[in-house]
Amino acid sequence: MESINYLSIRYNKDEKKLEILDQRKLPDIEEWLICDKPEDMITFIKQLSVRGAPLIGVAASMSLYDHVLKNPQLSKEEIIIVSNQLREARPTAVNLMFAIDEMMQLKETNNEKRDYSAEKLGEIAIRIIRNEVDMCDKMSKYGASLIQQNESILTHCNTGSVATVGAGTALGVIREAHKQGKNIHVYVDETRPLLQGGRLTTYELEREGIPYTLICDNMAACLMRDGKIQRVLVGADRIAANGDFANKIGTYSVAILANHHGIPFHCVAPMSTVDIKCSTGKEIPIEERSHTEVQGASGAFGTVRWAPKNSKTFNPAFDVTPMTLVTSLILDTGIITKNDLNKLSE
Repeated sequence: MESINYLSIRYNKDEKKLEILDQRKLPDIEEWLICDKPEDMITFIKQLSVRGAPLIGVAASMSLYDHVLKNPQLSKEEIIIVSNQLREARPTAVNLMFAIDEMMQLKETNNEKRDYSAEKLGEIAIRIIRNEVDMCDKMSKYGASLIQQNESILTHCNTGSVATVGAGTALGVIREAHKQGKNIHVYVDETRPLLQGGRLTTYELEREGIPYTLICDNMAACLMRDGKIQRVLVGADRIAANGDFANKIGTYSVAILANHHGIPFHCVAPMSTVDIKCSTGKEIPIEERSHTEVQGASGAFGTVRWAPKNSKTFNPAFDVTPMTLVTSLILDTGIITKNDLNKLSE
């Protein structure tokens, strides 16, 4: 295993120290949390210190490797139990399941040939990381080929380097288009209730010097009406075999608005987000989160509540956008439209 150092996760091989950037504290505070054991990582994932489907998979993989490295006495059965606990940390992001299944070598049908040594798990974890970086690079280039000069692009939630170990998914496309000198401008949905757009996407765009304007989620429609948005780019936490996809709550609303105004709407995600076993979006499990997230807000500024504490809330973390509203899926394998969905299973 080699040391790794990305925007949102790092590992020191000499100190055997795994750390993650606490995304709850951004943009004002860059605080690194030490992950000593898988229980820590599960907590970090559930409380959204670690978020972003690709990053969740990488972080869980590194946590499993680190745990086995520090505890060489573990039996195969004990490692399997820990892997299952990590796998179940969040229900919607299929990258988590994909990464843990890779670590546990489930494609190897002979259980006796599955090697759960720290050396082997470290080798697989590094491969997962390198694949994610490579997929981000390919998606960014495919997506940027669609972007025209001087376009204004709307994005929802956060899909950049704090959500992956590479350039990002939708934000990776934006980053690449900016690098190519296409003079783009980005409208950033703040993304209630947890403000991932307002806190994290603006943080990344600011670092990169990419022009942007932050808006409340309910402002997108009038911008589209006035012709100020030419394209929408979003990420995904799980893509079904028919192209339906789950992404941060509010994505479905943006898709409907884009469809009504005739604006191209693209989902950008790696193949590790595709779940061929899931035939349609109706089969994607949707996580529901705490009522406190809707009753107020929290971040580097602390926690505030503006609704009565007994207010009933509805707080799904994701919604599902049907492929009928999607112009194309931008994957690391290429650009897929409604007419060539068979490529998802190739």
